[in-house]
Amino acid sequence: YLRDPLPVGDERPVGPVVLRLRRTDRIPLDPDTESGRLPLLPSQPDLSPAVGGGPAAELCEVEAGGPLNEVLRGVRPVFGDSSAARAALPELLGEHTSVATGQRTVLAPLRGRRRVIGAAVFVRRPDRPPFEPDDLLVAAQLATHTALGVDKAVLYGREVYIADELQRTMLPDSLPQPTGVRLASRYLPAAETARVGGDWYDAIPLPGNRVALVVGDVMGHSMTSAAIMGQLRTTAQTLAGLDLPPQEVLHHLDEQAQRLGTDRMATCLYAVYDPVAHRIMVANAGHPPPVLLHRGGRAEVLRVPPGAPIGVGGVDFEAVELDAPAGATLLLYTDGLVESRMRDVWTGIEQLRERLTATARLTGPNPPPLEPLCDEVLDMLGPGDRDDDVALLAARFEGIAPSDVAYWFLDPKAQTAGQARRLARRALARWDLHDLTDAVELLVSEVVTNAVRYAERPVTLRLLRTDVLRCEVGDDVPQLPRLRQARPSDEGGRGLYLVNRMARRWGATRLSTGKVVWFELAMPPRSC
Repeated sequence: YLRDPLPVGDERPVGPVVLRLRRTDRIPLDPDTESGRLPLLPSQPDLSPAVGGGPAAELCEVEAGGPLNEVLRGVRPVFGDSSAARAALPELLGEHTSVATGQRTVLAPLRGRRRVIGAAVFVRRPDRPPFEPDDLLVAAQLATHTALGVDKAVLYGREVYIADELQRTMLPDSLPQPTGVRLASRYLPAAETARVGGDWYDAIPLPGNRVALVVGDVMGHSMTSAAIMGQLRTTAQTLAGLDLPPQEVLHHLDEQAQRLGTDRMATCLYAVYDPVAHRIMVANAGHPPPVLLHRGGRAEVLRVPPGAPIGVGGVDFEAVELDAPAGATLLLYTDGLVESRMRDVWTGIEQLRERLTATARLTGPNPPPLEPLCDEVLDMLGPGDRDDDVALLAARFEGIAPSDVAYWFLDPKAQTAGQARRLARRALARWDLHDLTDAVELLVSEVVTNAVRYAERPVTLRLLRTDVLRCEVGDDVPQLPRLRQARPSDEGGRGLYLVNRMARRWGATRLSTGKVVWFELAMPPRSC
């Protein structure tokens, strides 16, 4: 009989303790009497043939201060004919159950490390010799080892649950799908016995439809490594929100790792893709280089300065800007994909490049589908290659055509709002979006007016036509606008209120050079 539910570790109950014991024995239907095992019980899975009563109880609620509770609080097993057991067994087995005569029943408490977790009933048939006093010692040993085994199993199950939850919450539930790029990802733990590790990946939308692609690897496969990974991932997300250059992001991650401890080492690769410029900027901190699969099927290992791992301190990181042509696929990965006891990292990278080339050859001039491509990449891992976690992030570049972008620099003066309205009207006419003209002119006028009020440098205005119409206004003032309810007597303060009511979405992002305020409008339905 085991406690239901079983206590976990040192957790303390939050309410009154009600000790319930649930029967857990499962007796085979046809015991093999010739195998040398003692046929303790016949075919029926209950105690009644052995103890001479009705069906055994499946659930027992232990009364506080009752005889069964007193036996369970004890340390030593007791014979069934003792006064303590005679009062406790009916409570455990049921009122209509009687034990065999003589010392043929032993009741033993099961005690874990700190508390009672159940009870064990040892029974011999009436035709068998009774237990002897030395059997109480055997019963005590069996009960002790059983209780400790159950206790450890519960703790292990709890540890596995915590590890799985920790790893699940540290990695993104789903990837964003910003305009101009499609994303897919995979994560594999090193093994079933090491479910947590320090590998992570992330995709973070940035202003201007850009996206930051991050993959990193903290040394180790413990929950400590996963916790450090979570802190570094959070730091990277915060730094990405400031729109810092990739090399600056790695520099601040390096400082954060040093604050976490002198032995907190990690590798990281941080890239920013701009779908308008069809360019990507990459910085590396000791991580394996990314691989770019071109539309024609050629796989290229990008030449990125390797840099020092995060946590070394006192080193500079360098960023390079590369072409990101439409139809190409960028793969970021951790060293568990390409390095193992069977091969070194550069051999694995070459195998990855060859696998990508062979996969792209199957689809001809069209790039291979992204999700099957990730599965194909993971298939290169052999049985002896799972020495480390594997994180994989794939980005298919689609870009935004120059004809879908309108961009202007505007001087911060009183006439700028009117100029912005005229420019927006012309762009919408060129795109045949006349239905949005009134709303865009009004919202652009309000946002540009707020920008030129305090700006000292030229204000930027950009319109992007994708699945939505997006407008971005940038200035050199770092303070973010705040939506507030204007009073009837106020002459201003209603601009953001109009944006909030009319736009599909809107927001503001602080940049290293100021800020960008943006809003989106749904595209009008196309006429048949």
